[in-house]
Amino acid sequence: MADLKAEILAEYGPFPGIDQVHGVTYDGRHVWIAAGETIHAIDAENGTPIRMIEAAADAGTAFDGTHIFQIAEDHIYKIDPESGHVLDSIPAPEGGNSGMAWAEGSLWVGQHRNRKIHQVDPQTGEVLRTIESDRFVTGVTWIDNELWHGTWEGDESDVRRINPQTGMVLDRLTMPAGVGVSGLESDGAARFFCGGGPSGKVRVVRRPARP
Repeated sequence: MADLKAEILAEYGPFPGIDQVHGVTYDGRHVWIAAGETIHAIDAENGTPIRMIEAAADAGTAFDGTHIFQIAEDHIYKIDPESGHVLDSIPAPEGGNSGMAWAEGSLWVGQHRNRKIHQVDPQTGEVLRTIESDRFVTGVTWIDNELWHGTWEGDESDVRRINPQTGMVLDRLTMPAGVGVSGLESDGAARFFCGGGPSGKVRVVRRPARP
């Protein structure tokens, strides 16, 4: 297992009107931040705020290429990012949801204290399978068939790659002491966007190159 110190490439924020970063996702140009009662788009290259959608947004966020999916308490809302309108709603898994990602036609929902990641049918909310973790799960992302998730317990936080079948930890990027990871999303290449919880920040962390 590679156990590395996280390399923070950039730090965006804090931003006006954002006291807490919950979910984080990426649409190819913008990073979207769930901030409680709003979802904000910022420029992925420099952190400049672009626009805002009013929507309940207290946990994970995902983007399927067209729509934003947003956890709000016991529901997952499907949102048109252009209009901000809620198009559909499915039940969220029970048990304290945190992060969320889109991959392989499914939503992947992290659960904090339950230490689980659920594969969820985006049409019905049915839990298709569950992956166990040995740490609190915050953000979740897939990149190149690799499953990564954030952890945050006390002052310790990391971003880790796990085996999607067994949950075994394969790689770990340890954040500096006191720097937490709430939301997590990959840019599809060499960067992770990491939500910073109550710091109101988003940090850009280098994804390690594969041997």
